Amino acid sequence: MKLGLFLLAAGHHAAGWRYPDAESGTENIDLVVRMAQAAERAKFDMVFFGDRLITSADAHPSMITRPDPLAMLAALSMVTSHIGLAGTASTTYSEPFNLARTLATVDKLSRGRAAWNIVTTFADGSVNFSRSRHPDHAQRYEIADEFVTVVKGLWRSWDGNPYVQDKRAGIYVDVAKMHALSHQGRHFSVAGPLNVTGSEQGHPVLIQAGSSGPGQALAARHAEVVFTAQQDLEAARDFAQGLKAQVRGQGRNPAHCLIMPGLMPIIGRTEAEAHDKLATLQSFTDQSNALAILSEQLAVDVSGYDLDRPLPPLAPEEVVHSRSALLLKLAEERGLTLRQLYHLVASARGHQIVVGTAEQVAQHMIGWVASGAADGFNIMPAYFPGGFEDFTGEVVPILQARGAFRREYEADTLRGNLGLPVPPGAALTASS
Repeated sequence: MKLGLFLLAAGHHAAGWRYPDAESGTENIDLVVRMAQAAERAKFDMVFFGDRLITSADAHPSMITRPDPLAMLAALSMVTSHIGLAGTASTTYSEPFNLARTLATVDKLSRGRAAWNIVTTFADGSVNFSRSRHPDHAQRYEIADEFVTVVKGLWRSWDGNPYVQDKRAGIYVDVAKMHALSHQGRHFSVAGPLNVTGSEQGHPVLIQAGSSGPGQALAARHAEVVFTAQQDLEAARDFAQGLKAQVRGQGRNPAHCLIMPGLMPIIGRTEAEAHDKLATLQSFTDQSNALAILSEQLAVDVSGYDLDRPLPPLAPEEVVHSRSALLLKLAEERGLTLRQLYHLVASARGHQIVVGTAEQVAQHMIGWVASGAADGFNIMPAYFPGGFEDFTGEVVPILQARGAFRREYEADTLRGNLGLPVPPGAALTASS
């Protein structure tokens, strides 16, 4: 299976930073470096950074401050050697040329270990980007498709190894290997060529995290890894099969689109001890903070509702993205009160939580992969470093002993370790 570390250094649980012995937080660079290196020692495929372009007084502790993910990846490229480096960047609040250039630079610095998590940005970021309005859902995905197409085109600006560097003849590069893009589209006009050449893996791996209909369509066309929130094994298997069928429909190999649900492991020496850990975390949850996070995830203000009753039915037009639909379905199926739902969201924001012994967590993961519900997982520790150390020290050895996870890296690039091919048209360029 494939494993990523979703690194929110103040913890994925909204109260994770309050857990005894937890360190924090998002600007603790020493902690970030230590956890990335720990993930590399455990042979993880990648370390992944999410992002948020706005902040507020009641934001999640891991998101109230948020250094730029791509700058963090550039720094981590200097202190790691094999683990993939994945960062989120928005197609709604970026420009294709700038982002293509930055990602290509990180890919060069890391010698072929970079990945881009493509997001359209659900939360309204227009106030920070001199925009008159936030595009609606459909328009954001229309923009995203053209944006990704442009970025991929820019990454094909150079054929492999264009550097001649012939001092006698005075030829630095073979300009015949340089190609202008000359893109004129509905949303972007980009001439190119990009002024950064390809890496040892061609270009960064493309990750996508939207599970709505338009999100799946975008993933089918472009994504090589899909991060998703799934709670139920059968629903996860249906999602995986449906998405891979769409990938096949786009003329792509479904094996080259890896599905990695988020998973928060709460591990104890016994199942009871694991549940006690979760109860301790839940006891720290601040009600107003959790309700704010729930309101953000649902895209509906729930602060005025009765906490001990189920959430009233929402109009269809209020259910505007896949995460809100997942949470509403979960609340209905389990008969959750709003209080129970906000505890669930404060814990893992709709991702699955597996509570138990290391053996139980490992068996859960092996079962999901064996059933075709996942190709791996994006691990979301409730707190750092202990929540991650429990996983690497106890669960990873079980996975390795059962042949479910590697003992050593197979390659030097992220694509090589994920088993992904060099993209069509991408040119490999060795580092000098």
